[in-house]
Amino acid sequence: MDQSVITRAVTVAGGRFAPGHLGELTQQVPFEMVDAVLEETCRAQRRVRVLPARVVVYLLLAGCLFAELGYGQVWDRMAAGLDGLDAAAPTASAMTQARRRLGPGPLRELFFLLRGPGPAPGRARWRGLLAVAIDGTIMTVADSDANLAPPPSGIAVRAGHRAGRRTHYQPAR
Repeated sequence: MDQSVITRAVTVAGGRFAPGHLGELTQQVPFEMVDAVLEETCRAQRRVRVLPARVVVYLLLAGCLFAELGYGQVWDRMAAGLDGLDAAAPTASAMTQARRRLGPGPLRELFFLLRGPGPAPGRARWRGLLAVAIDGTIMTVADSDANLAPPPSGIAVRAGHRAGRRTHYQPAR
C-alpha cells in the first residue's frame, strides 16, 4: 500500500515564548491544542508579535485563575518563571488590544475541546434542565418545612433525623 507523507514547516516564537516556556498551564492545556484552536478559528498570527496569539490565550486562561488581578499583574506572574530570558513587559493597553484581536472564538473552541463530549441532543435533559450526576456529594440544606416534606413516591432518601431529633441542617444526598 502506497503512503504519502506531507510535512510542513511551522514558525513558532523562539526564546521566551517557545513551546513549554509558559509554565504549568502548558501541562494542562498543551500548546499544540492552543495552536490547533487558533488555526481552526483563523486567529493564528501572521507575524511573530511581542504578544503572540498563543501567549494571549494563556494570558486569558491565567487571568481566570487570578481574577482579582489586572492584566499587568497576571503577566508578571506568568513571566516570573522566565528568569534569564529577555521577557517583554507589555503595557496594559497592548494586552487589551491583543485580547480584542484574538476575540472570543479561540477560547470558546478551547472550552469545547477541554470539556469533553457534550450530551446527546434530547437525552440528558429533564424538564428542560441538564441532568448531571455527581457521585458521593452531600450538601446540607436548611431545616425548612419544604426540605423536610416527604419526597415524591419512588425517590429513596435517607432521613435527616438523628436519634429521633431533627437537625438544623438536613443532609441532601
